[in-house]
Amino acid sequence: MSKQKNPLFVIEDLHVSIGDKKIVNGVNLTIQPGEKHAIMGPNGSGKSTLANALMGHPAYTVTRGRIWLRGEEITDLEVTERARKGLFLAFQYPVAVPGVTVANFLRSAVKARFGEERSKTFRQDLKKRFKELNIDEVFATRYLNEGFSGGEKKRLEILQMAMLEPAMSLLDETDSGLDIDALKVVSEGVNRYTNAETGLLLVTHYQRILNYIRPDFVHVFMGGRFVRSGGFELALELDQKGYGDGSAPAA
Repeated sequence: MSKQKNPLFVIEDLHVSIGDKKIVNGVNLTIQPGEKHAIMGPNGSGKSTLANALMGHPAYTVTRGRIWLRGEEITDLEVTERARKGLFLAFQYPVAVPGVTVANFLRSAVKARFGEERSKTFRQDLKKRFKELNIDEVFATRYLNEGFSGGEKKRLEILQMAMLEPAMSLLDETDSGLDIDALKVVSEGVNRYTNAETGLLLVTHYQRILNYIRPDFVHVFMGGRFVRSGGFELALELDQKGYGDGSAPAA
């Protein structure tokens, strides 16, 4: 994929390790505004490591390569700084935070992202997003992810995405543990909050979520690198034939 003049998100020759173990082995990817990319691959291939490293998780060490967001290099920035600049990560396994309500968590996140001015309209904005996502407003008073079902946790991730309005969203196996109804709700939310100015990188094992969030590009990730790339038809092929041995060259 050739670079255009103003790409939204660029990964250049990225290598990532956890301790002494190398997990990601030279990833290159360019995402233009408005594009949706999907990364598919088997368990243990390094997909979640890539997503966490892109967000700046301190447990994952970038040993080589660079990351760019809207023309600015963010490789060495802390997680909070990446988030302020418009990068967002939805977790595969969101953690519970007893004692912190959803509303207070979101208020703090919005203030950190946009500053004090956006805090003034927080209540109205939150109420609007609840309505759009068909979430009961009592949700705001519950403690963050405590006692939440899998579907509720994932819907909260999309609620965060809606409130924070990221330029670039990374979704790490958002479909994990969702039944078909929850999958549709989450997918509708993702589609609602992505547009011609934003980018999406969705990590998944399975093709089914891609029926609802139709990607422009699909990349097969094995052994810490991309081994194939193509359009939506590649996801359909993988669903029928599996991943194979990963020996095919990238398209």
